[in-house]
Amino acid sequence: MVAAVELAPKVGVKAACEAMKVARATFYRRSLRRRPSEAPEAPRKATISSSPRALSDGERSTALEVLRSERFVDKAPRQIHAELLDEGTYICSPRTFYRILQGELEVRERRHQRRHPVYAKPELLATAPNLLWSWDITKLRGLKGFWYHLYVILDVFSRYVVGWMVAPRERAQLAERLITQACLKQSIPAKQLTIHADRGAAMTSKSVTELMVDLSITKSHSRPQVSNDNPYSEAQFKTLKYHPTFPDRFGCLEDAKAYCGPFFSWYNNEHCHSGIAYLTPATVHYGRVDQVLQLRQQTLDEAYLRAPHRFSSRPPLVQRPPAEVWINPPSAGTTQPPRAQPTGDHGGETRPLLCLSPLSSHAMKVPK
Repeated sequence: MVAAVELAPKVGVKAACEAMKVARATFYRRSLRRRPSEAPEAPRKATISSSPRALSDGERSTALEVLRSERFVDKAPRQIHAELLDEGTYICSPRTFYRILQGELEVRERRHQRRHPVYAKPELLATAPNLLWSWDITKLRGLKGFWYHLYVILDVFSRYVVGWMVAPRERAQLAERLITQACLKQSIPAKQLTIHADRGAAMTSKSVTELMVDLSITKSHSRPQVSNDNPYSEAQFKTLKYHPTFPDRFGCLEDAKAYCGPFFSWYNNEHCHSGIAYLTPATVHYGRVDQVLQLRQQTLDEAYLRAPHRFSSRPPLVQRPPAEVWINPPSAGTTQPPRAQPTGDHGGETRPLLCLSPLSSHAMKVPK
């Protein structure tokens, strides 16, 4: 580079860079740097003191003493200037106050600020049913001025709703009851399950936290004001509220219960979920995936034998559900958490959906 700089005035920049094997962009970038012979910029204090309108050393010390006094230490310079004027005192302009603070490296927020804790991003992995649950509460519109609260617990791996409840209010005691009954229905052993939720009042309540400890359940919470930390529950609520039969309002609490019962039965046993290769949540949750996929593959093989020209290059293969389901998968290069292994097996048995709200006799049927 030194040789290219010396050669450039004689043969030109392009020829000098080509001869010395130096990139011209690097040559121009380094040539624009400040030369050592140039004097550095004068510090801020020197500029202030050299001005004929600058404060004297005594006046500057007085202004700095006022700024650091117990009375004004938490106030902005413009507030200090205004209060001093009300008392008939003038020291300097607000801008000069700022220059003095800048010279002392004290231009910052002068008030005591609340320091928010740093919340870690939850990174949760499920490789089998009943390892990771997600639960949330949504509101159902009733008559004018009335709202009902729907509690839903969802298995993240299978998308199976393991428990739900409709209540007139949001309470930690109701959530505690629902979680307890869901764990009993699914025969959850100790230290296997992780339950993820947002930071609502019921989710972070003391009674629910103590219940998690008693049941040896690991709890996890979303970061504040981050909606996509609990995506599976939010997606399930969208499926509910975008269903063609979902009403605009419910006449009463019993109407809401009567609708949710058939809906969740349809969701678990008939709804082909796009996130699990269009299998039903019950199929994945109770270990019937291979049986259903084998039948699908046989149907595709027969279709290929009948008309192979309809398929582009090879026999079609059935789509399989994902083997791993993440909440916030880690970035590339980070260490993944160990995979949890299930300690119990349902053996293909279909357990009834937990519902703590009895259905009325006129429960409506949700169409497929």
